[in-house]
Amino acid sequence: MSDTYKTIIRQTQGLYKDKGSKFIGIACPVESEAEVKEQLSEIKKQFHDARHHCYAYAIGKSHEYYRINDDGEPSGTAGKPIYGQILSFELTNILIVVVRYFGGTKLGVRGLINAYRAAAREAIEKNTIEKKYLCIKYKVEFDYAEMNDVMRVLKENNLPQLNHNYKESCSLEFSVRESLAKGLVKTMSAIKNVKIYPVK
Repeated sequence: MSDTYKTIIRQTQGLYKDKGSKFIGIACPVESEAEVKEQLSEIKKQFHDARHHCYAYAIGKSHEYYRINDDGEPSGTAGKPIYGQILSFELTNILIVVVRYFGGTKLGVRGLINAYRAAAREAIEKNTIEKKYLCIKYKVEFDYAEMNDVMRVLKENNLPQLNHNYKESCSLEFSVRESLAKGLVKTMSAIKNVKIYPVK
């Protein structure tokens, strides 16, 4: 199983206009549903005078968490085409909000689908797509005498420490690619007086 996924690296905007209506697409990288709520709240404040704030998001390699929202538009005309662009670009850990300012003329179902799709696509295309790795975070506990052996394993695998505690009994945390985790745990466990376990 691959331990890679694709996502965006920053917030970007796209714009689509049709018959006086303006559709502003905002693409944001997100790591959790809590982050989605924060971003949605900020965007709704920023575009408080817009009629609709439609969105879709996906989190996790297999989109374990996702949602689409039409925010008052006819069912299936907004959130679904936005999510369709997330799928089309094979992205995850992303939120796309499309804000609509109504121009006075109804666009119909086909027109709405096209508008929300186009605004979402432009927001993605203005971004940078980056490949990232699924990682597991571990904590290692060891005696001071074993520090050199533990550090050697980290150095050989190019794994930076996330935080550490070097007192009478030592501990540190690091993150490793999912596909390399099993071998690394085996190597660490082979060192005398070392305990290693995953942490959230």
